[in-house]
Amino acid sequence: MSSKTYLPKKEMYSFCLAAMGQGMIYAMMSSYISDYYLNVLQLTPMFVLLLMLLARIWDAINDPLMGMIVDRRTTKHGKMRPYIIYAAIPIGVLTVLMYLSPNLEKRELMIYSAVVYVVWGMIYTMADVPFWSLPNVLTPDADERGKVISVGRTFNGVGSAVPEVLFLVIGLTLPKILGTSDGLDYNKKKYLIMAIVTVVIGIILYASSYFRVKERVVIPDRKPQPGEPSQLSRIFKCKPLMLVIAMGILSSGRYMVQAAAVHVARYAFYIGPDLNGLSDAERVAAIEASVSSVKTIFQVCAIVGMFGAMLFMPVLMKKYDYKKIVIVTCLLGFVASIFTTLIGWFTMNLYICIPFVLISCVPLGVLNVISYAMIGDCLDYMELKTGFRDNGVGSACQGFVNKLGNALATSGIVLMYMFIGLEPEKMYSSTAIVAATDLAAGHRFAMFSLVSIVPGISLLLCAIPMFFYKISGDNKKRILEELAEKRKAEGIVIE
Repeated sequence: MSSKTYLPKKEMYSFCLAAMGQGMIYAMMSSYISDYYLNVLQLTPMFVLLLMLLARIWDAINDPLMGMIVDRRTTKHGKMRPYIIYAAIPIGVLTVLMYLSPNLEKRELMIYSAVVYVVWGMIYTMADVPFWSLPNVLTPDADERGKVISVGRTFNGVGSAVPEVLFLVIGLTLPKILGTSDGLDYNKKKYLIMAIVTVVIGIILYASSYFRVKERVVIPDRKPQPGEPSQLSRIFKCKPLMLVIAMGILSSGRYMVQAAAVHVARYAFYIGPDLNGLSDAERVAAIEASVSSVKTIFQVCAIVGMFGAMLFMPVLMKKYDYKKIVIVTCLLGFVASIFTTLIGWFTMNLYICIPFVLISCVPLGVLNVISYAMIGDCLDYMELKTGFRDNGVGSACQGFVNKLGNALATSGIVLMYMFIGLEPEKMYSSTAIVAATDLAAGHRFAMFSLVSIVPGISLLLCAIPMFFYKISGDNKKRILEELAEKRKAEGIVIE
């Protein structure tokens, strides 16, 4: 591996700040949209299930298609960077529209929500695929690439926490400011404020990367030759990449910890004063403060577990094989989830669960970083074997995995509503609001399982493909050395 430094620190941190902005925008959608649709707009669970499952699967399919578009054309401004500036404003506007609650009848509201949600997903794909392909063209050095991905994903995680801070602050203050007993009206205002603040900050950070980073790994465009395998064919024949994709799909349950946290906060736990004797406005304020606090507790566990792992990832990735890191941390997360589930079954004590939830979130940080680095290694392998480096399609595979995983996780949440017969319109209305303690114990535990045993089983399954992954140790070193020689022989110079 080369010891030359290609990527200036200023440029690396410019990319990382953009990743933070992107994390803010995506978290605003992924962590809250199911709660907004089910409990605020009160769309029917079956509609929400079909919308989220079908739209996210469509988005997942779009990722490889977007990757092929990116790979086929290099402009004077680069291969990846132009899409960032094109997509920034539309994705910001659509994010705000997603949390706008127009005064429409239920049928029209479903149409409005579906159109905005689907278009948001398609525009986000145009923003996401080129952006996370950038590390593969910022530097040819595997260690530098691993570092920029690790730090970038850490900043991305920090960004994803910003909507959570807003959720907590607004949840604790807005009910008192409004003094309302209308829980629905309060939640509509809360989500719209969150969306506007998130978009203003997030889009500025994200779009700034267009002006501050440089694409260095420029492989000359090649015209397809007769009989030459297509991009998709090369992807499917790259066994290491298929194993990384399998790992990602099997780990889909990990998205539950963040996506389901707000639902668990509404329907599994209540922390606050005795609700008996409170006025309607005081009851709304107490319950919403509890929802915000419980959601924040889960989010803090995720942040500490994820960021703790992410901060150590540059060191771990230099010292250990990626596959070993995945296997060990995922098994650790599975064991922690077992303890979390048992505590929930016997006591439903939120505070005793905290350390085990935190530990079970460590693999989330590991997978958020290492999957992108492993895809970079797979692209090195593909370039060595085929002469092609399909950066866009390769990185789009990770986008496919993320979106499919998010679709499966969100669908699981909605299915749980349907399975236990939870009817949001009876829990939240303009005249009444129900606390988690009013629900049956079985219903509360069923909701809690979404952030305990379900992610744990998923982590156990995702470790399996790694036992067959071979780009590690001396084999990885050999691939990088041979690739450097191949590029040199072909006259490809990396600045």
